[in-house]
Amino acid sequence: MRGVHVHVKHVDYLVVIKGRMQVGLTDLRGKAKRVGSLIELSEGHRSMLMIPQGIAHGFYFPEPTTFVYGVSEYWDPVHDELGCRWDDPALGIPWPEEAVAPLLSERDDAACSLEELLLKLHSERNKPW
Repeated sequence: MRGVHVHVKHVDYLVVIKGRMQVGLTDLRGKAKRVGSLIELSEGHRSMLMIPQGIAHGFYFPEPTTFVYGVSEYWDPVHDELGCRWDDPALGIPWPEEAVAPLLSERDDAACSLEELLLKLHSERNKPW
């Protein structure tokens, strides 16, 4: 699993070439109640997903998968790669049951809460979403 991240500067573009992935999404741009969703991309139903700035997103791979990941700006891990716990209930993402104990990177495993992420986002943008 790739933990939940959000970008201030760039847009992500995803296409699955082989296998399948589930993309958890939550809109962090407004003050309305957060409603998470889960979208599946697969080689059998080839389509592209665009994830704009301010949309928190994480990836779960139920099988080995090859995908193309494009971005609209150069990657900036310091100012444009903010993250939170993939399983924070405030995200509302309905991850599949088999994602209960996923393999995570050290960074994603140590990620902060959604509340802390929102404070960082507001600081990074110098204005609330």
